[in-house]
Amino acid sequence: MPKVTPVKWTHFVKQLRNFRFEGPSSGGKHPFIIKGDLVLTIPNPYKDIISVDLLTRILKQAKISKEEWLKK
Repeated sequence: MPKVTPVKWTHFVKQLRNFRFEGPSSGGKHPFIIKGDLVLTIPNPYKDIISVDLLTRILKQAKISKEEWLKK
């Protein structure tokens, strides 16, 4: 089974849009992305690489399984 790997910030946002999230929108220090009542803060405002650890935590908050993430 493939493993979750670090991703570029732009690819990460595109993938979240595939899961029907809207945004990112500006807010405070970090942008955020919305899906219904769920609001996710997207760290890394410099649009660099998102580590596996951070990606895993964000996916958990977004209620997206690793398997779903890897399919898209």
